[in-house]
Amino acid sequence: MIRVLIADDQALVRAGFRVLLESEPDIRVVGEAANGEEAITLSRHEHPDVVLMDIRMPGIDGLEATRRIAADPALEMVRILILTTFESDENVFDALRSGASGFLLKDTEPVELLRGVRLAADGEAFLSPRVTRRLIAELAARPALARPHPEQLDVLTAREREVMALVAGGLSNAEIAERLTVSPATAKTHVSRAMTKLGARDRAQLVVLAYETGLVAAATR
Repeated sequence: MIRVLIADDQALVRAGFRVLLESEPDIRVVGEAANGEEAITLSRHEHPDVVLMDIRMPGIDGLEATRRIAADPALEMVRILILTTFESDENVFDALRSGASGFLLKDTEPVELLRGVRLAADGEAFLSPRVTRRLIAELAARPALARPHPEQLDVLTAREREVMALVAGGLSNAEIAERLTVSPATAKTHVSRAMTKLGARDRAQLVVLAYETGLVAAATR
């Protein structure tokens, strides 16, 4: 059973998500939070598998709540999916850097939301190609990324770098396996090894590192 916490300051939004999630036999909503402080408190009490976290909430916002939950050793297994409209949220990249496992657009199709929750619960990141393309555009415009640090990737093999670049492009393990003509298990192993070597919490942080080190820019020139 996947245990989900919903954090959003709009009661109607929370109610809608609850109805959708609890219509699935393998998902149970264990709490609702109207702000970041409540999200942190409920996470510590309920230890959900996945938190659906809105960024813009009163008091402690979703970004700070994400930082605190991700930094708490007792909540190491909690995965956070950011809820965003993206066009109006400038903090998606910072949320991923802080430990979020991916992001969902609030107007996403129900089937995609359920898929995202299940992927996050399985330890994967939900980075849809649609949103990843927007993320790439945002990152390309950030001056802080104009000075990459490729030496961070010296611990990776050439194949691990290749796989990391494909992860940053929004590809799943199955898609990476097809692209490289290897088994999905082999693709997953390469991803896991890259995460371990770089100290990445999950695939989402692997994506952040791919842009920060200049790997993706180097791979797409």
